[in-house]
Amino acid sequence: MDLTVSGRNVTITERFQEYAEDRATKIEQLAPKVQRVDIKVARDAHARSAASQVTVEITVLGSGPAIRAEAHASDKFSAFDLTFAKLLERLRRARDKHKVHHGRHNPQAVHQATGALPVADTSATLAEQVLEEQRERDADGIAETPVEIRTKAFPAKAMSIDDAVDNMELVGHPFYLFLDESTGRPSVVYRRKGWSYGIISLGKEGEEGLASVSGYRGAVPAPAE
Repeated sequence: MDLTVSGRNVTITERFQEYAEDRATKIEQLAPKVQRVDIKVARDAHARSAASQVTVEITVLGSGPAIRAEAHASDKFSAFDLTFAKLLERLRRARDKHKVHHGRHNPQAVHQATGALPVADTSATLAEQVLEEQRERDADGIAETPVEIRTKAFPAKAMSIDDAVDNMELVGHPFYLFLDESTGRPSVVYRRKGWSYGIISLGKEGEEGLASVSGYRGAVPAPAE
C-alpha cells in the first residue's frame, strides 16, 4: 500500500507523517485490496471559525470504487482523527456490503447503509449563502468574492443506477456522475429528501423526459405518504 501525505498552507511534520502511517495500517485490515491512500491537509486562514481552519481529506484507492472522507478541526491531528473515524466507518460498510453480496443473506437496505451519513443543509439557497458571506466580507473590508469554482475530470464508467447510488454514498457526496449502462447516457444521481434519490440524464435536443419511480436492487418502493 502506497501512502502519500501532502499539505497546502500547512507544514507536514515528520511526527504527523508517522502518526498517519501508524494509523493507516487499519485500512489494510478492512480493505485488503487497497493500492494507495492519499492524505491531503489544508489550512484556510480565512475560515469563519478557528475550530475549522484545518481540513484533512483521506482517499482510499483500490480495485473497487474510491472511498473518501473529510473533516475540519482547529489542528491537523484532530482533523485527521475525525476524518479517519469517518473513513473506517465507510470501509466497514463497504466490506459488509461485499460479504452480503457473496453470501446467502439479503442485501442491506439503503436507509440502514446510509443512516449515519449527514443530511445536506437545504435551509438556504446558494445565492442566499453567497450574499450573506459577501456582506460579512464587506463588513471586514475584504472585497474579494467568496465564490470558488473548482474543476475535476474523471474517466467515464458505465454502471447501473443501483451501483451509482452505492458509489455516491461510499464517497460521501450528495451527487455522483456516471454513464447509465442501460441507456449509455451521461447521468447524475443525487440525494433527495429522506431515502429518496433522483436521476438526471442527458438526452438529445428536443427529447422529452419521462419521470418514473423504481426500487433499490429490485425491491418494491414504499408508497408515497
